[in-house]
Amino acid sequence: MKSEQELKELVRQKYSEIALQDKEDNQASCCGATCCSTEVYNIMSDDYTQLEGYNPEADLGLGCGLPTQFAKIKKGDVVIDLGSGAGNDAFIARAETGETGKVIGVDFSDAMLSKARANADKLGFNNVEFRFGDIENMPVTANTADVIVSNCVLNLVPNKDAVLKDIYRVLKPGGHFSISDVVLIGTLPIGLQKSAEMYSGCISGAIQKEEYLELIKQNGFENLTIQKEKIISLPADILSEHLTEEEIAQFKSGGAGIFSITVYAEKPMEVKPCCEPGCC
Repeated sequence: MKSEQELKELVRQKYSEIALQDKEDNQASCCGATCCSTEVYNIMSDDYTQLEGYNPEADLGLGCGLPTQFAKIKKGDVVIDLGSGAGNDAFIARAETGETGKVIGVDFSDAMLSKARANADKLGFNNVEFRFGDIENMPVTANTADVIVSNCVLNLVPNKDAVLKDIYRVLKPGGHFSISDVVLIGTLPIGLQKSAEMYSGCISGAIQKEEYLELIKQNGFENLTIQKEKIISLPADILSEHLTEEEIAQFKSGGAGIFSITVYAEKPMEVKPCCEPGCC
């Protein structure tokens, strides 16, 4: 079993490789050093092309939803995009918050940050910035954001509880998040669970849907709503790479499922007083 740090380095390496290619290359080639089906990175992505603020150079086809479409961003809001990649969701958010707002993207891949910053420069945006950092410990002061969005990123982080705690810290009282992510219902076959490629491709790092929602509640968020949900079907070439024919048949008939969900929740307007050592 890989450590949390090893898993994070695996993700950093994979997505740095992807950053050096465009969307078409990612969909048509092996996306990186190891020969794997690139479909694992883009089978979940939704169509952004009709959304205001869409920029094709920032779209690497890596998401699993459209969180900014559901995020209730208002003019003048401060928006933070977790795992901002090449800037796709950040630029959509900028179209919503306008020139009077601010968008901060956070990512831990230098290659992705370089791509995002170059895209922002081309667009001439002076209220969109991209910061290097872990989303478990954002380089952002407390009570900064009106809205936080994220697209298919929390499932890549081993310590999801730490991410949710930092989202709570960074949101203003009364602020909210809209996050698209991958969750499971039932148990994945061992072959998929153990695959490093499945981890960096968003799947084996996912947790059970009910556990995911319970983590959000445990971290003090209110008015939790599932804004969108869809089932994810793994292509045959991915399944055959990691499972025998018998295991594939058992997986398809066993009731387990992989889902993309977009979840909305709010930080309370009045934060409850700290009652445990270290909880603040």
